[in-house]
Amino acid sequence: MDFYGIDLNLLVAFDALMNERNVTRAATHVGVSQPAMSAALSRLRKLFGDPLFLRSAEGLLPTPRARSLAEPLSQALRQIESTLVKKPEFVPGRATFTFKLGLSDYPAFVLLPSLLQALGKNSPGVSLNVHSFSNRDHAIDLLDAGAIDAAIGVPPTHADSRILTRPVIRDEFVTIVAGDHPAARRGMNMKTYLELPHVLVSPEGELYGVVDQALAQQGKKRRLALTLPQMFAVPLVVARTSLTATVMRRVALHSPVSRRLVLFPPPVTLSEVAFDLIWHRRSDSHPAQLWLREFIAEHAASL
Repeated sequence: MDFYGIDLNLLVAFDALMNERNVTRAATHVGVSQPAMSAALSRLRKLFGDPLFLRSAEGLLPTPRARSLAEPLSQALRQIESTLVKKPEFVPGRATFTFKLGLSDYPAFVLLPSLLQALGKNSPGVSLNVHSFSNRDHAIDLLDAGAIDAAIGVPPTHADSRILTRPVIRDEFVTIVAGDHPAARRGMNMKTYLELPHVLVSPEGELYGVVDQALAQQGKKRRLALTLPQMFAVPLVVARTSLTATVMRRVALHSPVSRRLVLFPPPVTLSEVAFDLIWHRRSDSHPAQLWLREFIAEHAASL
């Protein structure tokens, strides 16, 4: 391969195809026609001697060769861009900007109110346009489509070079019962835990959660009385019934009935839950979005 004969526009096209996984969207991103992007893909295949992208129902799937090229080429292009193109400075206190932020239920309840309060004090001209999602991989679809600038939720199912993440919130599980429940006085051991009817939080509609998985490893099974997709409805249900539930600590503490609940460590070992800040590689160096991600991460760390 003759390095000095390479058309750098082809590398820009490759980067766009890697980010968008769609010829039409990649063409729009770069500012060329769809036929021109298809021609660039054909030239890229000849240049690298590899198909690079295979068509599928989910869009263009990169080959192993394409995945190995993605990160170093992206870094090289960003370095060239930063050298040649002077980006306007983003001044948070004076900026007027609307960010599109994807939030699952947990960060919407736990993080958003205080985040907006902090934004109002530090950057009154910055506003948020919030999009909801429940399926963890729906956030990736929204990022791919440009419908959101960033998202906060549980990590995606599969790691991918075009999607970047950083953990911003961690929480632990607690088991809750109503304050007047007999278990509130006698404590929560495994025997009591298995005798009680349970509420399962299942945003994706599954009838088997992390608690059931941990119990199954011990040859045990709990009795489900209710399955709900909305986690923040669970404390209200538990406070008024004889049911129990195992939820994240902040879900219980942020409930208006938190004073009517008793919290116990679950009698089964459960890992902490991490919520990540998730964004698309194409916006990684955008000054305004870079500032927003740092602001969210710093604010989340103060929770």
